[in-house]
Amino acid sequence: MTRKQRRLVLISTSLGVIAIAAALILSALRDAIVFFNSPTDVAEKHISSGSRIRVGGLVKPGSVERGDNLRISFDVTDGKNDVPVRYQGIVPDLFREGQGVVAEGKLEQGGTLVADTVLAKHDERYMPREVVDALKKSGRWEETSGTAGGRTQ
Repeated sequence: MTRKQRRLVLISTSLGVIAIAAALILSALRDAIVFFNSPTDVAEKHISSGSRIRVGGLVKPGSVERGDNLRISFDVTDGKNDVPVRYQGIVPDLFREGQGVVAEGKLEQGGTLVADTVLAKHDERYMPREVVDALKKSGRWEETSGTAGGRTQ
């Protein structure tokens, strides 16, 4: 084998190994990535139960129910659809009805999200871009005031 052929085989083998490693890494990351969904997305996509998802929107007024052992259930809404959420743990201080929230967990058979993480907006102007986009699509976002439903606090 000539020197040029050995170099070509070495380069080809190296590129093959790199391609296989990249494919394995991307496969592992695809399983770990959780994309944002609005309640309307969840209803339209018919996401299978057991899937890990992240749902964002507003805490539906009148839907918060607190139980024993830090259990809480509430609905996340985007104005068109709602996703019921169950969570056990301490919710953020800013968590309340009508506020922006993102809940992450597994979707159950009946469409209820069993959350292991609940996030609330951290000041009066902040809300995740995805939540703002979902609220704009549903017509519940007023651009002039920068708040959901035109409410300021």
